[in-house]
Order: sequence, then structure tokens, then C-alpha cells
Amino acid sequence: MSSISNPLLFIFLLHLLSIFFTTYSQSHPHPLDPLNPAEINLLRTIINDSYPNSTFHYVGLEEPPKSTILSWLKNSSHTNPNRQSFVIARINKTTHEITVDLTRRRIVSDRIYDGYGYPTLTFAEQTAANQLPFQHAPFLDSIRSRGLEIEETGCMGLGVGWFGEKKRSKRIVRVICYYLEGSVNFYLRPIEGITFTVDLDEMKITGFIDRQIVPVPKSDGTDYRESEQVPPFPSRLRGIAMLQPHRPNFEITGHNIRWANWDFHLSFDARAGPIISLASIYDTDKQRYRRVLYRGFVSEMFVPYMDLSEDWYYRAFLDAGEFGYGMCGVALVPNRDCPENAVFIDAYLAAENGMPVLMPNTFCVFEKYGGDIMWRHTETSFPGQPIREVRPEMTLVVRMVSTVGNYDYINDWEFKQSGSILIKVGLTGLLEVTGSKFTHKDQIKEEVYGTLLAQNTIGSYHDHFITYHLDLDVDGDANSFVKSKLQSTTVNHHNSPRKSYWTVISETAKTEADARIKLGLDEANLLVINPNKKTNMGNFIGYRLIPGSISNPLLSYDDYLQIRAAFTNYNVWVTPYNKSEKWAGGLYADQSRGDDTLASWSLRNRKIENKDIVVWYTMGFHHVPYQEDFPMMPTLTNGFELRPANFFDRNPMLKVKSPQHVKFTNCSC
Repeated sequence: MSSISNPLLFIFLLHLLSIFFTTYSQSHPHPLDPLNPAEINLLRTIINDSYPNSTFHYVGLEEPPKSTILSWLKNSSHTNPNRQSFVIARINKTTHEITVDLTRRRIVSDRIYDGYGYPTLTFAEQTAANQLPFQHAPFLDSIRSRGLEIEETGCMGLGVGWFGEKKRSKRIVRVICYYLEGSVNFYLRPIEGITFTVDLDEMKITGFIDRQIVPVPKSDGTDYRESEQVPPFPSRLRGIAMLQPHRPNFEITGHNIRWANWDFHLSFDARAGPIISLASIYDTDKQRYRRVLYRGFVSEMFVPYMDLSEDWYYRAFLDAGEFGYGMCGVALVPNRDCPENAVFIDAYLAAENGMPVLMPNTFCVFEKYGGDIMWRHTETSFPGQPIREVRPEMTLVVRMVSTVGNYDYINDWEFKQSGSILIKVGLTGLLEVTGSKFTHKDQIKEEVYGTLLAQNTIGSYHDHFITYHLDLDVDGDANSFVKSKLQSTTVNHHNSPRKSYWTVISETAKTEADARIKLGLDEANLLVINPNKKTNMGNFIGYRLIPGSISNPLLSYDDYLQIRAAFTNYNVWVTPYNKSEKWAGGLYADQSRGDDTLASWSLRNRKIENKDIVVWYTMGFHHVPYQEDFPMMPTLTNGFELRPANFFDRNPMLKVKSPQHVKFTNCSC
């Protein structure tokens, strides 16, 4: 075949190929791909044909059964399974769970939910509720009586939780307000004492209380915009660049990403945000890919505040279930949120009316190198002939930022060539503060539930607990969970002058109750093993769960907040795989009562040994605010690691060569 010598013809052919593959991927999507705009439009049309006044609260992929996916993977030339979507809609003030078969273009399941709890709040109804106060005469009078301007006031709705009520309550939110006065820092200027109750189904105010007048915190020093900062400034650092003149080392095909020895699928969900699926690593000794993780994502986030006052006691959020962790995803800023070598990926979600909405730059994917070392050794035993071997470490990062109200959560999935996956969350943004009469700490003689950060401004004590759903398939889907304790042992014989040593005592969890772990009580290695496969040395193939810094709930188990969030009572749970058990806080988190959570499922105490199992891991932050967190909080990061444990027969990075060194000449920048 002759080569193409005309560059314009070559570019034209590449363009045609690009169109072909884009069209093909949309018409033949991977079974785990998120819904594309055409599919969202189709399901909206199908549902509206039956229910013209539907309000769409959740729209996502109804993923095929795991057995179907695994069968398809073995022979992807087979016909793709039918594409289906799962929709939670409000129709005539009733919650419907609707499954739409997009391939056959019809509704295949329509169930009315009449239990406790309500679906995720939509952006449209939150916006409408936040506007109601400005048509309410008593509110306008309250603002004027405080000497404030109504034009500088903004409001925001909050979930109300549950505090032991027996009867099923209406869909309501409590609306609180803030004062701008030329500032963009909405959250640091609360107007304390004013609270509305809004019925979302009726979209009307059903309650208004004005309890007290507390000074609104001053706006001085709260503006965080770079353009508004005034001297003096710290010394400006010279620039650092991450350049890849020969293009990145990863390939993105549709939603599949391949880099170094990793291959995985990335999708988007309105509730979970990023979902990593089918993560497999190539074993050079065995000459094949071996699966590590079938599906991993943020299942729920619990953020309780410690202020007991009337305007605060109910503030305990289940962010994924109430507001949508993915729905709150924001566009990433090139060269700021992500380095210059990043590639950006868009996402789509369904609006309240079911129309597809483009979310640009939702994900970024980039290779990271910051001078880290993969492995090294200097051998000095040979005089005059030192041996130095060093391998620099490059990793691949998938990032999304979710801004849930005042907080920005930076979500990273970082893949290492060694086989490790680092999962990290960084907290930044603005604190939730309460207005106060105090201007100096010496004035405070009572409990204020927080730290005085500035005049009339108290940063409230609170927690962040983030629970991950980790369906590990360690070289197969039949796995077991092993807790290996490090046990200190006294030496009682005279064969050694030593008095003590420690050894490893391993215990395989047989039921769900055996696997519940509250970390920090003792030293332990936590492993998911494949009991049906061994290394050449006879060790079970496995992966370790290595926690980061550990925080456990401090609320009492009978506190209504903790009843709803009982899935945080343990850092680690293990359950048998069940497709319907995805959301640790329950499918309906708004006003939930804790009757449909990971903690309640696990009471069945099912068998988990040599089964297809799911590990649930909760990382936590106890946040005591400090003045450095004001007015903008520097990022605080926590995370954990999934690390090979006898998965390979030896260090899989022994033969890895260092990346090519790139020389930049005549550069005076």
C-alpha cells in the first residue's frame, strides 16, 4: 500500500476517522458508559409520554448485572446488553422509580416509593425556594429593621434531617440568608436568627421565624479573589512547568483509559461523581491483564455540625444523597485545577425537566511527576565500584472537583505502576460560620460550638465522613477479607536473649459481622485475597487496604444524626455483592431515618468468605477551625491506598525503564 503524501488529504482522513469513531461509540457504547445526550433525550420523551408533568430528580445508567458485564468482557464481539436507565421522578407529589429500556424504547418498570425519605433535591427547586423570601413581607421588614439592604441579601435552602418524628413529613427545606454588601464571600456573612420553612411540592413558605438580632460579620478581609488583593504580597515564585512534547503516555478511547500497565473505565454519575470500573493491571510475567477493581466510587458523605442552637442543630448533611455529589461537579480551570499537560473530559446530566445539560471540563486526566522515587538503592559493599539504581515515579491522576455549598472537594484517583491505587479527597473552600456578638475570645464565657475566627464570626466545629463503595475483584470475583493483627509476644524460652517480638495473626472473616472494623484500636493489615489462587511461593494473591489518618464518629449511636449515618459507625464494612446496595446512606437520603443504610443491610450478617464481596471504607475529618482557615481554607487532604499484597510474584517495576529525559535548549524563561 502506498503512503499518503498529501498532508491535507491525511488530515481529512483523520477527521473522517474521528467522526466515525465518535458516531460508533455513541451508537455502540460500552455497557458501563454514562448516558449520552441522545439517550437522556430519549428517556425524557418516553417518560413524558406517560407522565407529562414529571420532575427528574435522578437520572443514571441502570447498569447491567455484573455477570452480564463479565461475560461481555470475555467476548466483547457479542451483542451489547440492552441500554437501560434508572430514573427517580416526582409525579403529582409522588416518587416514582422508573426503569427505561433505551434499546427497546419503552418503560419496563414503574414503582411508586412510599417509604421514608425523599430523592435528591434539584437545582431548579432549590433556586425557586431561595427566591421565595423576597416576596414575603415579614422578611423584608426584618431585613430593614437590621439596617440591611434587601438588594444585598441572598438565601439558601438546607435539608432538615430527622429527629424522631413518627409521621412522614412533607418535602421541606429550611432557608437561611446571608448578606453580601459588595462582597462575593456569601457564606462568611450569615444573617442569624431568620429561618424559613418551605414546602417544596407546593413551593410556598409554611413557616417564618425571626428570633434575634446578632451582628452580621464584617466583610473586611473576606474577599478571596486574586484581583482584589492589595499589597504587601509575599515573593512571587518563578513558574514550574510539566511539559510532554511527545504527547501524554495515556490513551482515552470513549470512556476507557489505558496508561502504562493500567486499563480502566471512567464514567460519571449525578450522585456519585466519578466511577472507576474494570481497573486491571498488566502482569508482564503472566503476559495478561489481571483485574483489581470492578467498580469504585463515593457512596455517601456525612457532614454533621456541632452547634446545638435552634438555627443550627439540624445541620447534618448527606451530601451525595441530598444534593448529588456529581451534580455539584464544577468546570476545572486549566493550569490551575489541573496542570498544563492535562486532558479534559466533559460530562452530561439531566436537568429537572429531563433535558441533557453539558458539564464542561468535569474531569481532568494527567500524568504527575513531582520528584518522587519509585524505588532506588545504592550498593556500597564493593570498594571503588558503587552501584546506584533509581527509578523516578510517574503516576496517572483522574480528578474531579465537587462544590457542595461552601466546600470544594477535590477528588483524585491516582494510579501507580507498582499496582497501587491512591484515593484522595482534598477539602478547601469556605467554612460554615455563625454570626456572634463576640469580638474577642476573652469575652466568651459559654459554649459557642466553634472557634472565634474574626470579629462576630465563629467557625463551627464539624465532621466530614466520606464513604467509598469498593467492589474489589482481586484476580477474580470470588474473594475473602482477611484481618492480620500484629501481636506482641513475650519470649519465655532461653534460646534467645530477646524478651519480646511481634508476629502476624491472620483471621478470615466468614460473615459481615466478622469484618466490621473500627480502626485505631489495634495494629492490623487489612487484605482482600483470592483464596482460589496462590503465588509461586504459595501465598494467597491479594490487595491491601492501607488507611490514611483515622477519625471515628464522636456522636452517640442513639443521636438522630448518627442513626441516619450509622454507616460511619465502623471504618470498614464488608458485604456480599448486591447490585441494589450502592448508596451507604440509602437510596432516599433527604429526611431519611436510617432504615435503608449499609448498617441495616449488614444486620443480615451474610456469609462473605470466598464470595463476590464489596469493601466499604470511610475516611474522616474532625474539623476544628483555625484562623488560617479564614476567609479561604487551604486544602486539607486525606486518603487511603489499595496496594498489591502478594498479587505479583516479585516487584513488577523491576524492569521499568526511566522516562526519556527531555532537554529544553535556549530557554531563558
